[in-house]
Amino acid sequence: MDVLVSGKTSFKVEVPYKLFETGSSKEKPLIVYLHGYGQNIDRFEKSTSALHSLEAYHLYIQGPYADLKNIKHRGKWGFAWYLYNGKQGSFVKSLEYTSEFIQEIIDNIIKFIKVSRICVLGYSMGGYQAGYFGLSRWKHTNELIVINGKIKAESFSQSKLKKVNQMNICSIHAKGDQDVPLDLQQSSVDALIKAGANVKNVTCPGTHKLTLKLVNEALFFLKECGYKIISNSKF
Repeated sequence: MDVLVSGKTSFKVEVPYKLFETGSSKEKPLIVYLHGYGQNIDRFEKSTSALHSLEAYHLYIQGPYADLKNIKHRGKWGFAWYLYNGKQGSFVKSLEYTSEFIQEIIDNIIKFIKVSRICVLGYSMGGYQAGYFGLSRWKHTNELIVINGKIKAESFSQSKLKKVNQMNICSIHAKGDQDVPLDLQQSSVDALIKAGANVKNVTCPGTHKLTLKLVNEALFFLKECGYKIISNSKF
């Protein structure tokens, strides 16, 4: 059989996102939430609800790739942020492709709301994606929070890492995390500090599970960065 034509093309899929605001309607920060592997925006919204005590816009984006491991539970599919075939070049390409998709959503949203600054927060797989997004789009990211994930600092040259020194970065990691061991993230934190980045490095007891303790550390960090708590909040 002769092959007449071969090549590559692209296609788009519809990906849900949710935007809501807490506090009074005025110019305020936008927090972008990137969930972990196999999760979805509804589950992640519940897990990070402590951050809703902040006066901010909250944007939850669902990963564009379906997790097919539990295919029999069709109504409960989880989602992923990138494809990984074991090759670093393909990995970074996938991170960049999804970052373009995230940037497009943000660019469309900020046409209709008044945003004073942008924080990108990611957990686990979403932490890898958030870290890449923040370092590659440092002009558009004021705060970067990675929880139990790894900031892929090795994917950027030292000269590029030095450009992120205006960003407030927070690494929050559980000491007993076996899925993303602490030393993996620590190597990235060390590289960022060496490049002169402003990094807060927080370690807590626990495993890979996203706990209220880890979320509260993100809340405390944003308060230190000047984010305001809603006056009637319990925090």
